[in-house]
Amino acid sequence: MSTRTRWPARVYAEGEEPDYRFSLANERTFLAWLRTGLALIAAGVAVDFVDLDVGDFTTRVLSLVLLGLGALSAVFAWVRWSGGERAIRLHQPLPAMGVGAAVVVAALLVVAGVLVAAAVLP
Repeated sequence: MSTRTRWPARVYAEGEEPDYRFSLANERTFLAWLRTGLALIAAGVAVDFVDLDVGDFTTRVLSLVLLGLGALSAVFAWVRWSGGERAIRLHQPLPAMGVGAAVVVAALLVVAGVLVAAAVLP
């Protein structure tokens, strides 16, 4: 397949074809992010259906936090994959995950954890 017909052009238009092992490793990381996002979305849906006995507002907030994290994980998966693949093709260092993104994910996971702990502890 010609690199001119591969999508996204921003990733494949420059550089040279890398060792396939690096691309496959990058793809596995992408899929791990997607699995994490899917698990978070499933947890958000489950929280909405399980009676946690903490009130509707807390249940909705927890559900929305988990659903939002799931959606963010999918976005981060794409950003991380495309940046990594481009860097591999150009023989550049892999881009680091933005500190802001890591802080947002960590903070939202802490909020979700606190809400779950408050829900299950007497």
